[in-house]
Amino acid sequence: MIITFNELRRIKDRLPSGSSQRIADELGIDVETVRNYFGGNHQAKECVGVHYESGPDGGVVTLDDPKILDVAMRILSEQQ
Repeated sequence: MIITFNELRRIKDRLPSGSSQRIADELGIDVETVRNYFGGNHQAKECVGVHYESGPDGGVVTLDDPKILDVAMRILSEQQ
């Protein structure tokens, strides 16, 4: 999946407090891995499978596995 960096950050910024931990718990991964997925730079136990390429709108981000993003989008849909 390909998304712009700025769009990925906008999604992250719209998530309610505690969402990173909720995503981590649901997927059985480290919370730092979730934070790195959304552009953080934390010490994580796992690789996040996110690849950045410079460009307009913050550049392009290629996501090897959209599971984290899928859970984030579900959380956002629950807020409506």
